[in-house]
Amino acid sequence: MGYELPGGRGARRPRRLRGVLSVVAAGLFVCCVGAAGLGAWNYQHVRQSSGAARDAAEAFLQDVTSGDPGGAYDRLCGDTRERWSREDFERRLSVPPTISRYAVDDVRIASDQGQLRATATVQLTRRSGAVDRREMPLVKDGDEWQVCGDPF
Repeated sequence: MGYELPGGRGARRPRRLRGVLSVVAAGLFVCCVGAAGLGAWNYQHVRQSSGAARDAAEAFLQDVTSGDPGGAYDRLCGDTRERWSREDFERRLSVPPTISRYAVDDVRIASDQGQLRATATVQLTRRSGAVDRREMPLVKDGDEWQVCGDPF
């Protein structure tokens, strides 16, 4: 004498539950893999931007220390060029105490409403011997980083 379940459908429920759980697990797996991939891509993008922003800050400071104010001016963003005329900028660089050495200590990257921005922390040594730590703001315009704000 065997025992029979009423309705004869008792064996189907666990299969259906296993199928639903399998689909949910697969969906979670896909989401986790996608999130990890996006995180890795974002990290790599910021890391590459950090190096390019550092290079831009160093190129600007190299122009300043080597006596090429025109080259330094060309590395400024449009907003800063609107505030400083080329002549005023070159005059500012010719007034002591000018910068004789520099070191870029750190570069931080951030995104502001889709616009990549960087802050380079630099150590400036003036011809007088005074050492000054400054934060140099940079913005990414197209494919290049430009110094923006008061670089001195």
